[in-house]
Amino acid sequence: MARVVSGYFGATNMKYLLKADSVLTGKRGEVIRDGGAVLVEDEKIVWIGAQAQFDQPLDSGTEVIDFGVMTLMPGMIDCHVHLGFDGSADPVAHMKQSSDVQLLVTMLYNARLLLKSGVTTAREMGARGYLDLVVKEAVLAGTAPGPNLIVCNRPITTTGGHCWFMGCECDDVTQVRRAVREHAKAGADFMKIMLTGGFMTKGSAPWYTQFDQYEMDAVAYEAHRLDKKIAVHAHGTPGIISATKAGVDTIEHCSWVTSSGFEYDQECAEKIVAQGIHVCLTTNIAWSTRITQREERFHNIRRMRELGMTFIAGTDAGINFVPHDKYVAGLETLRDIGLTNEEIIESATIVAAEGCGLEKVTGSLTTGKRADIIAIKGDPLADISALWNVGWVMRAGTVPDFAMVG
Repeated sequence: MARVVSGYFGATNMKYLLKADSVLTGKRGEVIRDGGAVLVEDEKIVWIGAQAQFDQPLDSGTEVIDFGVMTLMPGMIDCHVHLGFDGSADPVAHMKQSSDVQLLVTMLYNARLLLKSGVTTAREMGARGYLDLVVKEAVLAGTAPGPNLIVCNRPITTTGGHCWFMGCECDDVTQVRRAVREHAKAGADFMKIMLTGGFMTKGSAPWYTQFDQYEMDAVAYEAHRLDKKIAVHAHGTPGIISATKAGVDTIEHCSWVTSSGFEYDQECAEKIVAQGIHVCLTTNIAWSTRITQREERFHNIRRMRELGMTFIAGTDAGINFVPHDKYVAGLETLRDIGLTNEEIIESATIVAAEGCGLEKVTGSLTTGKRADIIAIKGDPLADISALWNVGWVMRAGTVPDFAMVG
């Protein structure tokens, strides 16, 4: 068994030899049984394989950690989080009432919760001002624990539209083009547009589109011209159709919701698959307790899966009653829908990395990739709920300063 491990968060030039009875590499069907090992130097994985095949000499600075019966696997990825929302009954009110300093404290706290839950990479899907950049820089500098972040800055919305209180209200083609350029200039990794309304903003209806096709096309064109992916918030069916026409990279929620229920569009769903658009369903802990018309949602998602749609794991962490330390509940919902444990793990690792444009960086335990690694008490291939039992976390070759018990 692994011992208690507590490392200085900002440590550099560290070497680790990690051992465990089982290692999930993240590649489909690839599991190292009966003893696997991963060698980490600085931020990178430099060797992986069976323990019996490891024959490299170790210098005195290498820390050897044997996790025994635990399972080593790639760190998980949450493709849809809001660090500035606190997961309470009314996160919008809390955000509006908070100063930027107070909000930054909330964001740093939530980043820590994500990392402790085994999430080593997260896509921040909209924050007030440019506070997401501040958190990202703090994590990279080693001054705050949290997952590797890719950020979009303020979500692009309409005047008074969904999440208008985060900033960046735009009402015509010129304004949305300028918003994309300003975000790219500031350091955004990708773009996020609120194409439809949402459930959390008063006066905003999720089944209505907020931007016309010209505006949507303009955002997609500018994002791709600047080599940025674009994620689209789209609950309503007209918005999903519009996003697909614009050739976006990911569709968030993809609920097919209307004012009176649901309107699943088979033709549009087929185009989503044909165009290789990744879909983030934002399943989370609220799906087991609070979501309305659950069976209708499940039915449509099963139809999407039958078409071969690619799902990436994301929870919308921070929204009402969805705290940042309940990531695995969203994966359990995917299990309830009918995905296999292997599919779910892929949606949370290598496939999620592809959807975020990070497949060359993370998502699998592969030589040369970033050392984002977690140790699990149990076998998630046999029981996805084992992912609740995170025993140890490494982000980019560093071990957080909170103790992890093996």
